[in-house]
Amino acid sequence: MATDSFPQRLPTLDRLGVTDPSNVSSSEVATEWLNAFSAAIARSNTAAVVDLFLEDGFWKDVIALTWDFRTFEGRKDIKKLLDARLAATDLNELRLLQEPLKEPVLQKVHHDLVWLRFCFSFTTKHGKGSAVVYLVPLPDSKWKAYTLLTCLESLTDFPQKLGPFRNKEADHGNWGEKRRQEAEFSSNDPTVLVIGAGHCGLEAAAQLKCIGIPTLVIDKKPRVGDSWRDRYKTLCLHGTIWFNQMPYMTFPPTWPVYIPAEKLADWLEAYARLLEIDVWTASTITSTSWNDSTKTWSVEVNRGGKGTRVLTVKHLVFATGSGGRPIVPDIPGKASFKGSTVHSSEFESAANHIGKKVVVVGCCNSAHDIAQDFCSHGADITMYQRSSTFVISVESMAAMSRAIYNDDFPTELADTYSTSLPWAVSRRLHQRMVPVVAETADKAILDGLAKVGFKTNLGIYGAGLMALYLERGGGYYIDTGASKSIINGDIKIKNGSAIESFTENGLLFADGTELQADIIVFATGYGDPRDFMREICGDEIASKVTQVWGLDEEGQSSGVWRYCGHDGLWFANANLSLARFHSLHLAMQIKAIEEGVLNRADIVI
Repeated sequence: MATDSFPQRLPTLDRLGVTDPSNVSSSEVATEWLNAFSAAIARSNTAAVVDLFLEDGFWKDVIALTWDFRTFEGRKDIKKLLDARLAATDLNELRLLQEPLKEPVLQKVHHDLVWLRFCFSFTTKHGKGSAVVYLVPLPDSKWKAYTLLTCLESLTDFPQKLGPFRNKEADHGNWGEKRRQEAEFSSNDPTVLVIGAGHCGLEAAAQLKCIGIPTLVIDKKPRVGDSWRDRYKTLCLHGTIWFNQMPYMTFPPTWPVYIPAEKLADWLEAYARLLEIDVWTASTITSTSWNDSTKTWSVEVNRGGKGTRVLTVKHLVFATGSGGRPIVPDIPGKASFKGSTVHSSEFESAANHIGKKVVVVGCCNSAHDIAQDFCSHGADITMYQRSSTFVISVESMAAMSRAIYNDDFPTELADTYSTSLPWAVSRRLHQRMVPVVAETADKAILDGLAKVGFKTNLGIYGAGLMALYLERGGGYYIDTGASKSIINGDIKIKNGSAIESFTENGLLFADGTELQADIIVFATGYGDPRDFMREICGDEIASKVTQVWGLDEEGQSSGVWRYCGHDGLWFANANLSLARFHSLHLAMQIKAIEEGVLNRADIVI
């Protein structure tokens, strides 16, 4: 990411030169600001609009004004956005939202940080959306915007087929045959081909279907959900059930807070069936070609025992996971090792290795889960820690999201609030919060780990898990019990020295020590998410694709759910929470392109 333009981002009371504004009417402050904002927008007076922001304020947009994920920092860049896109998008009908959970509210974020949050709805030339504003007080009793989010939620002329827009025709005996023909694409080709029937692929397909885009999902595995079903048996989601909900269908209220992977796999299979998502399993792509004149892909699909089909589609969506091919370190002497090795992606269960000596290389989520599995089966288990790890308890992780992800808070609104702050601001807040959690709720765990030599950190920038996930896709452990086993000595730790080579009986380290092992599990992560796309589309196409995972200089996702550098090519990779939220934005972009509403060549900011 780029160096910060404004080194001090958080508008603390001291920085603003004010005291705690606890006696104001939140509704009156929000109304006054929104009235001024609306009047300036109506007059297309962009100078007056930016004057309502702090000098180092932000405007974050999710496809409402830019058809992209953008963050504009500082008055100069905000004015640049408005000069380029205000007239073209016709931002209009701004209305303050006063209903419960959306009403203006004064929030004391820290003892020295107070802001007033409110929401408003709006329309554009092509859709409807909602906005979230965070105002801060100034010494002259005026309030100015620190951040504003504008997020498109629907296309006016192409609404989702929900509620009043659902099919109203009775079906007397034709539904089964109709579904069979739809799923086979007997009389047409899909507009979109999604590669991967995991949660990201299914959520993207569900959103596309609901907005009227013919979509086919293919997966190489025999059953929908196998991408989760075939992982190690002890795998369980580390996020809560409220955080991991999926669009259109919520998990049953009887389900546990933390969902086992096998249970999620069965859910995904039911999800695809009940939402009538068209999926071809046991299918692989054997060739692709891109026609730049017609903006179409020709895709040859091998359907196993069902033969081969050549499809002409407008869009390919790669939903093949946040990482690429499994990474296994190239360690000399492997041929001499008498035991077995496996990457964590292929590991199944410690029950298959009772009584063995085990080394797990790696110290993040999968490594800990697998080490704990071996520990529970009485194995002699050692984890090799190559570098320090950010560790947070599952209880602390849940507490961070509990305020908005719970049974009583609408998931859609929680997602909007969750994305409402620019990453530069969220990062600063995490930099404050993470050390506090480490010194309080998780202090006993972290101190215990330090005593046995396990090395921890506070994440990139000291901002904890979220920074590591968004920028690197890993580097952390959400503790579900393995830390206690490490502290107790049931899981031994080796670190501080590089692996030199395999030996007949294990691994030799640079410090001269050897770890004996019957099995070595490499929980060493995955490669670039573009790996699978390169294999399917070729080097020429891949060379045009930007970085996919990670953050761009504006703190937005580099190439997931948005234009990635090549027409008709998309990536849908994320955890369940981000996939739930952004799959709709992907679907709306594709719908807008197909209906002639969106032409990226026309958008210059």
